[in-house]
Amino acid sequence: MSSAQELRARVEELGPWFHNLHLPGGVQTAPDHWLQADFPAFKWAEIAPHVPADLDGWTVLDIGCNAGYYSFELARRGARVTAVDVDPHYLRQARWAAGVLGLEDRVEFRQMQVYELARVEEQYDLVWFMGVLYHLRHPLLALDIIRRRTRRMMVMQTLTMPGEEVAEIPGDFPLDERERLRGAGWPVMAFLEHRVAQDPTNWWAPNHACVEAMLRSAGFSVRERIAHETYLCEPERGEEGMRPMIEAELRAAAGLGR
Repeated sequence: MSSAQELRARVEELGPWFHNLHLPGGVQTAPDHWLQADFPAFKWAEIAPHVPADLDGWTVLDIGCNAGYYSFELARRGARVTAVDVDPHYLRQARWAAGVLGLEDRVEFRQMQVYELARVEEQYDLVWFMGVLYHLRHPLLALDIIRRRTRRMMVMQTLTMPGEEVAEIPGDFPLDERERLRGAGWPVMAFLEHRVAQDPTNWWAPNHACVEAMLRSAGFSVRERIAHETYLCEPERGEEGMRPMIEAELRAAAGLGR
């Protein structure tokens, strides 16, 4: 076991950190986080009661795993976790931390884009999709792909725009009634052309109504909103309605052929 001094030195070498991991000897990776002193532990505390305490036998896909905080917590509950991220910097941190925490046998890390999951055959009992949707240029395509990877449940968090209203949306309406699109509670999503919080990868901010509408459109049922901007979903079983057309569009976008 490395000493606390050795761990702190390695943490410094691997920085900067976005996840504040709690390591042996009281060592933390980002104790002075700009979001909150203990991020994402405070988010996990809100979500954890809504996730089965015993995940033995479950498989988990953690999309945008960063340094692995959620992957490690889910692995501690017994899950086998596949953790993916596009950033090799975060994956280096996560692989090192998995070894320090003794979880390297329960978490597999892969560098990949969310869209590459269209070419993956596996389904996962739980898909963890925290803090990624608004960083994607093609968010609805991503949700369509993730729905096909989800066997039991999905937890998603996304940046949102203000507004709690949810309007009753008609199944159809004529073109000359488009003024209703400006009404309170209509599902809308703001496009972020430039930086937000100094981050050029923040592209979208949907309102609450839009988040739920997008999830339904992708084939999820929203069980509940379990925390701020955080949704617990289940895959719907039907393939009726628009599903064949959506599937064809997904396959074309992902280069899967017909």
